[in-house]
Amino acid sequence: MVVLEVVGPALLLGMAMIGSAVGCGIAGVASHAVMSRMDEGHGKIIGMSAMPASQSIYGFILMLLMQNAIKDGKLGAIGAIAIGVSVGVALMASSVMQGKCCVSGIQAYSRSSSVYGKCLASIGIVESFALFAFVFALLLF
Repeated sequence: MVVLEVVGPALLLGMAMIGSAVGCGIAGVASHAVMSRMDEGHGKIIGMSAMPASQSIYGFILMLLMQNAIKDGKLGAIGAIAIGVSVGVALMASSVMQGKCCVSGIQAYSRSSSVYGKCLASIGIVESFALFAFVFALLLF
């Protein structure tokens, strides 16, 4: 039974990490291409390409909280698996889509640096869905 109790937290963390890696990878590829054509503003581009990494932090925190809830008897193994899969998928999808938003933001910034802040709005909106999943998961245990 002990093995079953780690499945939910492990799935959650794994999916969050995979999503962040894919999202950052997608944005990183775009950032390299743009930085090779620009002499300035590399820090903003690198920062934008790293934004999908935040979902891995949410996954890590939830994994720790889920483990504690399971140990305390507040969350069962099946519930943890259900939460882990559903929130893990949400974090993964959010990371990948945020990476795609970062690509378009990086490309837009390369054409006009004045749009940088505006590009962060759509990236933040996609991030908000990861935050919603995080908060809603907390309400379940």
